[in-house]
Amino acid sequence: MPFTLYMLALAVFAQGTSEFMLSGLIPDIAADLQVSIPAAGALTSAFAAGMVVGAPLMALLSRRWPRRRALLVFLITFLLVHVVGAVTTDFGVLLATRVVAALANAGFLAVALATAAAMAAPGATGRATSVLLGGTTLACIVGVPAGAVLGQEWGWRSAFWAVAAVSVPAVIAIMASVPGGPAGAGARGAGGELRALRRPRLLVALLLGALVNGATFCTFTYLAPLVTGVTGFGAAGVPVVLALFGLGSFVGVTAGGRLADRRPRPLLAIGGAALLVGWVVFALTAGNAAATVVLVLVQGTLSFAVGSTLIAQVLYAAVEAPTLGGGFATAALNVGAAAGPWWGGGALAAGFGYRAPLWVSALLVAVALAVGGAAEGVRVRRRAAGGAGEAPAPAR
Repeated sequence: MPFTLYMLALAVFAQGTSEFMLSGLIPDIAADLQVSIPAAGALTSAFAAGMVVGAPLMALLSRRWPRRRALLVFLITFLLVHVVGAVTTDFGVLLATRVVAALANAGFLAVALATAAAMAAPGATGRATSVLLGGTTLACIVGVPAGAVLGQEWGWRSAFWAVAAVSVPAVIAIMASVPGGPAGAGARGAGGELRALRRPRLLVALLLGALVNGATFCTFTYLAPLVTGVTGFGAAGVPVVLALFGLGSFVGVTAGGRLADRRPRPLLAIGGAALLVGWVVFALTAGNAAATVVLVLVQGTLSFAVGSTLIAQVLYAAVEAPTLGGGFATAALNVGAAAGPWWGGGALAAGFGYRAPLWVSALLVAVALAVGGAAEGVRVRRRAAGGAGEAPAPAR
């Protein structure tokens, strides 16, 4: 893989750290800026909303820009708003920086996914995607805990400065090595690209990505109360369990990237079925410490192996609209990341206990398997009938 791709992953690492690090900084931000903790929590909601809206919107805005320009505009904007966030004493300004940072993050990731696919060798889109998304998984393992430590030692502003600093090498690398070709599909009009995005195979992959990511973040969001309230770990064990999930996600992205190009269908079918079984077994055995430790690692691995493979399939299916395809893939993942915790929280609020998010995760994966199975059945029937339906996904 080209060195530039790893620099793009470094930028994604900084962005992933920014997205998730507030979970450990909210109390300090609330105290410093003299707002309530629920009000400070709106910073997280603002970022999530910006990612969902911004992914397709920013991809559409930048589709005719050269890739280098698009990446630099989004990344420098992201860097600068973190500097503003680090120095402001006004909560409204900080809230605005989170929205702008999310829009820039969404636009960057959409263009970076298209750039990764363009830089990869033929048939290596899945591996290139895994390198890029590896930045997000490393953010869970290293970036978020590091941000929490910085916040404890030097205040929450230091975490914002650190995110800005980590973005600088990526800016330099993009200036030096990313080719200046079009970010989108060149002469193809926006209407043509949007029509390309209506293909059934692409729409199914986007829906499956949202469902699987919803299942992942449904459990991940409520992992701490699960392991303390059901498994019996003390508070000190929570960071270890979260790190295990993050480690599993990195292993899953890496392994999935090596298989997604060659055997995507078996990986999705077998990995999806194993993911469903894993959530059910986890729900039944969450009171056992050994089983919890093993399943946190396993489910993190399976979730991100299946999820990254689905993103690769989106990029293969959106070859005529790579940047918009990347934008819609980013939006789908963030819809899942927002909806999954909401559904899990609803189950908790209904009084079903801390195991409830695990059952919701299992249900979401079951729906994904049903949708994927139905779509595959339609494809097989069309192929057998010699129809002019969608061409089969490449067995890469």
